[in-house]
Amino acid sequence: MLLSLAITSPKRVFQFCVSTIICIFTGFFSKVWYWTAGNFKGTRDLTCDGKLDQNNEQNATTPTSVNYHFTRQCNYKCGFCFHTAKTSFVLPLEEAKRGLRLLKEAGMEKINFSGGEPFLQDRGKFLGELVQYCKQDIQLPSVSIVSNGSMIKEKWFQKYGEYLDILAISCDSFDEETNQLIGRAQGKKSHVDNLFKIRNWCQQYKVAFKINSVINTFNIDEDMADRITELNPVRWKVFQCLLIDGENSGEDALKEAEKFVISDQQFQVFLDRHSSVSCLVPESNEKMRNSYLILDEYMRFLDCREGRKDPSNSILDVGVKQAICFSGFDEKMFRMRGGKYVWSKADMKLEW
Repeated sequence: MLLSLAITSPKRVFQFCVSTIICIFTGFFSKVWYWTAGNFKGTRDLTCDGKLDQNNEQNATTPTSVNYHFTRQCNYKCGFCFHTAKTSFVLPLEEAKRGLRLLKEAGMEKINFSGGEPFLQDRGKFLGELVQYCKQDIQLPSVSIVSNGSMIKEKWFQKYGEYLDILAISCDSFDEETNQLIGRAQGKKSHVDNLFKIRNWCQQYKVAFKINSVINTFNIDEDMADRITELNPVRWKVFQCLLIDGENSGEDALKEAEKFVISDQQFQVFLDRHSSVSCLVPESNEKMRNSYLILDEYMRFLDCREGRKDPSNSILDVGVKQAICFSGFDEKMFRMRGGKYVWSKADMKLEW
């Protein structure tokens, strides 16, 4: 090819060589930037792939529902946690807002803020500013949070509650000793008492209340039906404990969750015991693993198809369409597990 270019046009040869050199240097300095950032090791480079990138962008998934884990820090020590405190990095607020706007422009309808514990950063102010921005400025239909609930204060609801559609509180047991064994606790504070307090605040400040539970070896035999019915959440998400290499399993993991793992059959027995609970939404390992669009603290999509979290480049650097091609997202499973539901409180017709 280069010989034919030389025969027809020396100028085109020069342009071809310059273009190649620029591409090489762009890729090199891009990688250097990620290495010096400290936590971009293993990120796949998407920037110099030409025609392949263009094809990927044309077939890119629409990020209808996105889970943004903007912090990995947490004040609880849940033994099965699959998004662990491997860094303390949090994007500057304006950069996080820029990424959220990019997602909205790419088709995002729902954002879920998670962690780590999202209320830890600046005592909830950082989270509140993002919630308000998503509802007021970019006008997302749904804004939700997943929290352990321990850091939430009533004054947060007073300032930001109107901008929040759904608040999900993680609760794996209504037995305080079990919560202590799992690590879902902070000192001797009652996680269950706090759960009821937050439920009441949600009702008072018109925020839809949701509960998330991870079913594992320590709570597999518990009957939670009466307490869940009493709390009356709009949804009770019930997850089967999941292993992720490098997070809660394997040599580089900060947690060792193997002792928490239950079989598919055990999980089904738990579901059968709670079949009378109408708000129950079950998620087995098969349903859960690839059916979430997950952004980490650098706004990189995380691909879990190989049983670990392989990051794309950040949407702040390469855009949403290019990064999402490396998310491993299973849109069919997302819809099969009921990922799209009535998620705006304005449409829920709840009795406050």
